[in-house]
Amino acid sequence: MSSLVITTGTKGVSGYALRQAGPDDLAQARSVMLDTVYRDFGHGYLPQWHSDIIDLDSFYVAPEDNALFVAVRDGLVVATAGVRGQTPLSPPHPVEVTRHFEEGRTASLYRVYVRPEHRRRGLAGDLVDACLGFIASRDRYTGVYLHTDARTPGAVEFWSKRGTVLFDERIAVNEMREDAGTDEQFETVHFRLRLPS
Repeated sequence: MSSLVITTGTKGVSGYALRQAGPDDLAQARSVMLDTVYRDFGHGYLPQWHSDIIDLDSFYVAPEDNALFVAVRDGLVVATAGVRGQTPLSPPHPVEVTRHFEEGRTASLYRVYVRPEHRRRGLAGDLVDACLGFIASRDRYTGVYLHTDARTPGAVEFWSKRGTVLFDERIAVNEMREDAGTDEQFETVHFRLRLPS
C-alpha cells in the first residue's frame, strides 16, 4: 500500500524517507500527532477537533482521494502531513473562508507536524509538496484549504509562501470579541494554497 514519494536526499533532506503512509505507519504517525497537540498547542487531545488522529485509517488511508504522508528516519515516523477531501465547512469556518471554495471539490491539508528534533531540515516543505502533488493528480480537486495556529513559531510565514491568507482570526474575530466584552482569543489563520501546475 505504501509508495515511496520522495527518496532520501531530495531537496537537502538527507537520511529521511518520505512516503505515503500504510497501515504499519499509523501507530507511530498517531504518536507524532498526539505529542504535537499536547506539547505545542498546550490543550491536548480534543475529540471535536482531533478525532481523525485516533482513526487515521478511516480519515486518511481508506478513502481513495485522501492520503497521509510520513517522513521516516531509522525506522521511526518523525513527521506527518495529511490530505482530506472536503470543503472547509467542518469544523465550521467563517463565510470569508468558505466562499472561496467549491463544494465537494476542495482538499484540506491536516496534521503537518514534525517532531522538534527534526525541524528546520525541510521535512514539512517536502511533505506538503507530496500532498500537493497527490491533490493535483486527482480530478476531483479544484482548491486547497489549510488553517494554522499563529502561535506555532514560523507557521504563518511558512504557509504564506505557499498560498494566500483568506481570513486572519487574530484581527477580525478578536476585534469582535473585544467589542462583546470577552477575552477569549483566536489565533487561527486560514489559507488558500496554490496547486502545482
